[in-house]
Amino acid sequence: MAFGISGSRAARYAQIGEVLTRHGLGHLLHATGLGRWSPTNLLGDAVDATAGGPEHLRLALEELGPTFMKLGQILSTRPDLVPEAYQAELAKLQDAVPPVPAEDIRAVVREELGVDVEEAFATFDDEAIASASIGQVHGARLADGTRVVVKVRKPGAVDRIREDLEILRNLASSASRQWSAAADYNLVGLVEQFGRTILAELDYLQEARNAERFAANFAEDPHIRIPRVFWETTTSRMLTLERVEGLKINDVEGLDAAGFDRSSLALNAASALAQMVFQDAFFHADPHPGNMFVQTDGAIALIDFGMIGEIDARLHDQLSRLLLAVARKDARRLARTLLDMSAGSHEADLPDLADDVADFISLYDRVDLQDVDTARLVQRLLTVVRTHRLQLPEEIAVISKMLVMAEGLGRVLDPSFRLSQALQPYVVDLFIERHSPQAILEGLKDAGLGAMDLVEDLPHLVDGLVRIVDSGGFEVRLRAAELEPLLIRAEKIGDRVVAGVITAAFIRGVGELVSIDRERWTGWRAPFMRTGLTALGGLGGYLAWSAAKRRRRSHNLPRR
Repeated sequence: MAFGISGSRAARYAQIGEVLTRHGLGHLLHATGLGRWSPTNLLGDAVDATAGGPEHLRLALEELGPTFMKLGQILSTRPDLVPEAYQAELAKLQDAVPPVPAEDIRAVVREELGVDVEEAFATFDDEAIASASIGQVHGARLADGTRVVVKVRKPGAVDRIREDLEILRNLASSASRQWSAAADYNLVGLVEQFGRTILAELDYLQEARNAERFAANFAEDPHIRIPRVFWETTTSRMLTLERVEGLKINDVEGLDAAGFDRSSLALNAASALAQMVFQDAFFHADPHPGNMFVQTDGAIALIDFGMIGEIDARLHDQLSRLLLAVARKDARRLARTLLDMSAGSHEADLPDLADDVADFISLYDRVDLQDVDTARLVQRLLTVVRTHRLQLPEEIAVISKMLVMAEGLGRVLDPSFRLSQALQPYVVDLFIERHSPQAILEGLKDAGLGAMDLVEDLPHLVDGLVRIVDSGGFEVRLRAAELEPLLIRAEKIGDRVVAGVITAAFIRGVGELVSIDRERWTGWRAPFMRTGLTALGGLGGYLAWSAAKRRRRSHNLPRR
């Protein structure tokens, strides 16, 4: 026992250290503090001379069990953190293990539903369809004959995952103190984020709610199908879903034999992912081909709703600015957006970042966006992100991975496929939304509120300044008579700046709006003119107030 750690916990630390060392990853021991546990027995078997690369990292994670395999799977979706070679290798992690005995699964069903399997289902197949570290899936039929799949969490899975999560938190904390890269990437925060993700996946009630939300979002789309949830036999430990039949979407030979139009399938799959991100703000975070099946009528059925992502208002704004900066080929704006989005403690140098971003933009500077290789573009941009040690929000990183996967799948189905075909309508909508009358007025309102806050704070700022002057902090030799002309001149300049900024924003918003979508502008023209005149009227009121203030001061008039 070491440092007050229980025997089983100390053994687990030692096991992790031994597995990492055997796979050529022993350099992580010092960085994470693992070397303190059983340091004389960490080498185990002889280290493979070829160990230490992406493949051995995958093998080590597989050997360490469900928590570490899930960590690897999630890292494979983080191209902002993991180089491409490691992404590709970690994506191979197959969470497939021998199934537990059927009687153990039946016992869980009995504990959850209060009845035996035979009472809950008309039939129940003891042979598992699939078995993972956390749960396994069995086929069954309901009393009315409906074919379903029953996903059951294995006994004891949660206890091991919770223990491993505590160990990962401790290792991340130790690494952040000893390893500068870990601190730059906020390793502790990343582990906390991972913990929330994997614990959410353990709750099958949450997965069921996710499935129903996707079903509602695609209720009007005949090309996408989401399996139905059967709540009578669903709990936090078991999930019953309509059974999905069909061909895997990347089974090109099977699709051709069945006579499917692969070009249409590619566009429908990509459009569904684009809708999730840019319209619904709720997306499937693991849309690999194994989770997508083509049914007999050509509809694409999605499964496995444990890993999802959501986009809040702040993230939506960041995503909009990122896409628009890419579309405008504006290197400095794109660099500033990436810097603003980064959550890490590392402060990147903006000019250097802008230079690298400019090199990135040169890749498609003379290419029409609809002809751009999106996957290559995303990968190159994320290389810039990793080089400057920026840490993007998890959702943005996952979306980037989704775009790469979507284009890759599209190219398998149709070599001429371009993801931009599916993305273009949503990017245009983002642009219009960002420059809509509502957005312009919201911007004016926010600016007005900021100005009001500044006016309210001015007396306090002046009082503080006077106290500094009275205490002899520094000397001011301007007399009031000398200061007055400077104040008046500053106010005039300020008025012109405010007027210019608001008017320029107003004119630019109208111009870009009309040029992007004339039909939509026609529908907005009348209400926009009314709101625009109101905004300009408010600007006139501000200028009149400012002029009256100056007149009062010059004539020493009382304030009304």
